[in-house]
Amino acid sequence: MSENPTRDDFNVLRTITTRWADVDIYGHVNNVTYYSYFDTAVNGYLVDATGTDIRALDAVGLVAETGCRFLRELDFPTDVEVGLAVERLGRSSIVYEIGLFQGDAREPAAVGRFVHVYVTREGRTVTPIPEAIRDAVAPLLR
Repeated sequence: MSENPTRDDFNVLRTITTRWADVDIYGHVNNVTYYSYFDTAVNGYLVDATGTDIRALDAVGLVAETGCRFLRELDFPTDVEVGLAVERLGRSSIVYEIGLFQGDAREPAAVGRFVHVYVTREGRTVTPIPEAIRDAVAPLLR
């Protein structure tokens, strides 16, 4: 993960609407919800960028690793803008860097790492990233 990324470090920003259910007893978006935002933003981007239902591909991206550095709280009912970048595009894996932003903040509330490893739908053996996915994420590569 980049040490101190800003909004400008991400080529793509996707908006996610916070929900009442995202807020915990302490009055902020619960930390575990950040990981849901990561998954939603990455897979939503892949569906939009490929123009296909990625669930129908012969290879599927399984989450092999996630991490998050929490920098400040996210609030409800303010939308979250999720910045996407690709740190590494390998033969069978993609390492994403994700920034969560609220309001007009240039600095993220959180910075995440999200790794997809592609496997065959049947048998779950490691396989190359489908070309449609590779083409969709290549513009995000740093």
